[in-house]
Amino acid sequence: MKDRLPVIGVIGGGRVGKSESKMAYEVGKLIALRGAILICGGLGGVMEAAAKGATEADGMTVGILPGPDKNSANPYIKIPIATNMGHARNAIIAQASDGLIAVGGSYGTVSEMALALKMGKPVVALNPPCNLPNLRTAETPSQAVEMLFSKIS
Repeated sequence: MKDRLPVIGVIGGGRVGKSESKMAYEVGKLIALRGAILICGGLGGVMEAAAKGATEADGMTVGILPGPDKNSANPYIKIPIATNMGHARNAIIAQASDGLIAVGGSYGTVSEMALALKMGKPVVALNPPCNLPNLRTAETPSQAVEMLFSKIS
């Protein structure tokens, strides 16, 4: 990975409360400050908050969209990729990422975490919806980012 920027997936619910939104924003900002590319599902909730944090820290954001329309991406996505694959796009996010950070979430987040772990990718979760083997958990956004970067470096 010495010759390329790390790609960090941020996953979580499409509709979240203020606490998870704030955590996702901070995660996105910290990822950008480390010079990594943030990849996410490109829509609202955790995805939008993380992309906003990364964008405001001059980071690069990629959105892997479930539908056919690039214009469905949230306004903080710099590179929208329309897949028209629905939930199957979760596998693309997991595969394209060097590691992932989950913020809250539900079934979709669980599927992304499980796929990434099955692929041998490190996953760190804040307020995870469940526990999975080899899933690491963190208490704060900075701890989550630090834990993940220590595994991909």
